[in-house]
Parts: sequence; structure tokens; C-alpha cells
Amino acid sequence: MPIEEGDSEITLGVLNAVEQNSHITQRDVAKNIGIALGLTNTYVKRCIRKGLIKVQQVPVNRYAYYLTPNGFAEKSRLTAEFLTQGFQFFRLARNQCLEIFQNCENSGWNNIALHGLTDLAEIAVLCAINFDLEIVGIIDNSTSLKRYAEKKVVADISELGDFDAIIITDLGDPQSSYEHMLQHFPADRVFSPGILNISSTDHVLRINK
Repeated sequence: MPIEEGDSEITLGVLNAVEQNSHITQRDVAKNIGIALGLTNTYVKRCIRKGLIKVQQVPVNRYAYYLTPNGFAEKSRLTAEFLTQGFQFFRLARNQCLEIFQNCENSGWNNIALHGLTDLAEIAVLCAINFDLEIVGIIDNSTSLKRYAEKKVVADISELGDFDAIIITDLGDPQSSYEHMLQHFPADRVFSPGILNISSTDHVLRINK
């Protein structure tokens, strides 16, 4: 699924915030939704690019945001989707990825790989832009893609070169992926979001918020 299709909750939050207050700042949008300012900026720009929001400059270097007809239609569609599907997975995955990246940043591990090209990887790529680190690539031998969201996609860990830590983002068989990565990396540098329910050592960060 393209990255644009895995971010419905945040997109809906942005559209709701703009509809309620056209003079809202991106900082206030970030606080309302509960995400970082940089991530909010990414979503606002995407909504503008997709024709969901139009922006006008107002005095004193401020901007006013307005929903377009397409924006109102998309908000209605996402609202219906939210009510029928829910976004518990997205919320949990986002919070857990953010905490993992914070742990990596605090440890000075700036080059991170992902294992599994899935919805969880999409969320991780989005979350990573809030930190001073880089996703060096995604390991997945089940896809023919060579790049995704400007990240290298490889079939084997040996194709990525050196990196500092890895996050399991495989949703098919995450336990096997975790155990396989332990053959290549120390346990304290193999991270797994708690939603994957991986049986791991005490050294692996498991977030269960």
C-alpha cells in the first residue's frame, strides 16, 4: 500500500483542524493531533499538493488554510472509514516507533534499517523524519521493489552495508524475522514494536503503550 494510503488518521486530523479554524497554526495542529511539528508540516504540504487544502498568506507572515471541495469530500470519506475500521493499530504503531527512534537517537545510533516492507514500515518511515537519524534501507525478500519512499529495498541484510540498529517491521512472521536478525546483530540493537508480540530477550525494547 502506498505511503499516502497508510496515514488516514493524521490526514483526517489535519482536515478537521483546518475546517474548524482556518487561521490555525501548524504548531496548534500538531498539538491537537498529538504529533511532531515536522510531521504536521509534511502532512499539510501533502494535503495542499493533493488539492485538499488551499493556503493564503495573510498579514504579518501568517497563513490561512481552507478546505477545498475535494478536501471536504476526503474528510467525509476518511470519517466514514475511521468509524468503520478504527485506527488502534496506527496509533499504537506510531507511538511505539517514536519511542524506539528516541531510544536510538539517545544511544547515538543514527543509521537504522527496517526488516519487512509492510504498513508498519510505512509508519516507521514517517516517524523517522522527526529524529536526527536515517533509515538506510528496508530488508524484504518477498518484493520486487528496489526503492520505497526514497529508501533502498534489498533482499538480504548484506546488501545494506553498515548500520547501527534494526527494527522489525515484518507483519507476516515477525518472530522468525527477529530470530534471523539476531544472527547478524546484538540483541540490544534489534528492536521490535510491542504490537508484534515477539518473544525476545530482556535487552530488546518492547513498547506496550
